[in-house]
Amino acid sequence: MIFGKVALIGMGLIASSLAHATKWKGLAGEVAGYDRDPEVRRIAAEIGLVDTVCDSLSDVVRDADLVMLCVPVGVMGAVAAEIAPHLKQGAILSDTGSVKQAVVEAVAPHVPQGVHFIPGHPLAGTEQSGPRSGFATLFVNRWWLLTPSETTDPQALAKLRAYLEGLEANVDTMDAPHHDITLAVTSHCPHLIAYTMVGVADHVRRVSHQEIIKYSASGFRDFTRIAASDPTMWRDVFLTNKEATLDILGRFAEELFVLQRAIRTGDGEMLHDYFTRTRAIRRGIIDAGQDTDAPDFGRVSKQAGE
Repeated sequence: MIFGKVALIGMGLIASSLAHATKWKGLAGEVAGYDRDPEVRRIAAEIGLVDTVCDSLSDVVRDADLVMLCVPVGVMGAVAAEIAPHLKQGAILSDTGSVKQAVVEAVAPHVPQGVHFIPGHPLAGTEQSGPRSGFATLFVNRWWLLTPSETTDPQALAKLRAYLEGLEANVDTMDAPHHDITLAVTSHCPHLIAYTMVGVADHVRRVSHQEIIKYSASGFRDFTRIAASDPTMWRDVFLTNKEATLDILGRFAEELFVLQRAIRTGDGEMLHDYFTRTRAIRRGIIDAGQDTDAPDFGRVSKQAGE
């Protein structure tokens, strides 16, 4: 057991998975949870998601050794301001937001002296949301990035790292700006491109909605899975990581123009070389254990009569 009490604010996919994993690994004496939505709190109590479902922010953080902000980036500052007077001395405050610099700017001014604020981001998730969506193994062999500052207490950082490694996550540290540009490449822009492609399909009048759904090949099908992610979370991600996202989107537009020209001019050699290089990146992801090389992305196909 690493913490006496862990407090989870927000009880969606990440928080519910944290609750399951913390219990599974026996990392805390008590797990308490709060969500501003009364229906989410009702469901959490019904399924026994946490040991204590609280009806206020002050109650959930009281006497907590670790407080995790599992809420959209856009509201973290307001939540931090409300819980600040109730945080106990020596507590660790962290978060699960997909953007880090904006979280630092929003939360840090409210953190009381003696409370250790260590921003974080689990690179794990699904397109599902809500208190029923979590599962204990979500973080296994997935990266959890921490963005401590130069003044972060080493013992607090080590304790948080031990907790996350107890969840079987891989933990690494980097500064917040570097995190944001890295994630703009690996997560934020791919999501925006997926949203865009699904939006394009919706506006192509020569193809009916029924045909789009009926004939969805694996590429479009996976775009729709990504585009089904929580709209509130992704709205906040793009608004708070604006500069990095626009930078990568600009580079994407340049690459897209190069490919358009190759297709238009029939430059098959260029296309083959380009696709060979990008294929190697996919192999690197598989070799790093971050995905499977099973056919059809590991899906089990049901044959007729099975």
